[in-house]
Amino acid sequence: MSMIKLDHVTKRFDMVTTTKEKFKLLFKNQSKNVKTFTALRDVSLEIGSGEVVGLVGINGSGKSTLSNLISGIIYANEGDVEINGEVAIIAVSQGLKNVLTGRENIHLKCLMLGMDDAEIERRMPGIIDFADIGDFIDQPIKKYSSGMKSRLGFAIAVNVDADILIVDEALSVGDQTFYNRCIDKMNEFKNEGKTIIFVSHSLNQIRSFCERVIWLEYGQVKLDGTTKEVVPEYKKFLTEYKKLTKEEQHQYRRDRLKEQGAQAKPGKKNMDAEDTVKHPGWILSGISLLVLAAGSLMVIDETPSFATFTEALTKLF
Repeated sequence: MSMIKLDHVTKRFDMVTTTKEKFKLLFKNQSKNVKTFTALRDVSLEIGSGEVVGLVGINGSGKSTLSNLISGIIYANEGDVEINGEVAIIAVSQGLKNVLTGRENIHLKCLMLGMDDAEIERRMPGIIDFADIGDFIDQPIKKYSSGMKSRLGFAIAVNVDADILIVDEALSVGDQTFYNRCIDKMNEFKNEGKTIIFVSHSLNQIRSFCERVIWLEYGQVKLDGTTKEVVPEYKKFLTEYKKLTKEEQHQYRRDRLKEQGAQAKPGKKNMDAEDTVKHPGWILSGISLLVLAAGSLMVIDETPSFATFTEALTKLF
């Protein structure tokens, strides 16, 4: 049974930085040109139940984007994403709030994961024991070292009963004792038949833990096969890539993107990793924001005129 299936998936991000620019996209007409970045391009893959898959690639290859698509944090612009089961991301200190104590962070994150108070109280001792940070559990997170944050974040994440686990560089920090504890927990999940995607720059971790490896390169699958097949090829690539100068690395990227464009399916618009496209008019979203804006004005002024409302919108453009 396929737990994860991606069929010709493409993900683009609008290259806007401010809230004002994002808001403008909702109201400008469809001819407005918007700079975009293509993080994933025409990706198709399947991951079956119980598979342990390593995800490798140099920075900017789309590993985090693929992880976020699978977890449902973001959605694809093109293609289909089918996920069969609950997904949890295990990432270093993800989502921890600095002003809250460790215990309060545990409670908050567990609430966000859908647990009720009784379930949280039941799991709390195990999470605290796994994190092993002593009296700091009742101190604000801002007083924690990076290692302590990662221990707490990992302890919370591994106590989630999910079918699919995405381990995103979660084992990259911490002392050897904690690392061994994390590996033991991962092997426990593995023995339980959970589907695991292991994102890491450590080829030693990939070799020891994964049966299959997917190598992403600038938004596309470069190679997908057994660990014995893919890791030597990727290691050879890294050795050569690191010898290149910065300019040569940029040129390598341009050449690969050009090749991707040449291999694009006939009849489909070719998108470079950075390109300018016509952005669709999001009518329903625009209407929703108009209603919200009108509601805000009504809180401030019980009888706002239409002129007042349109004047407020006009200032954004």
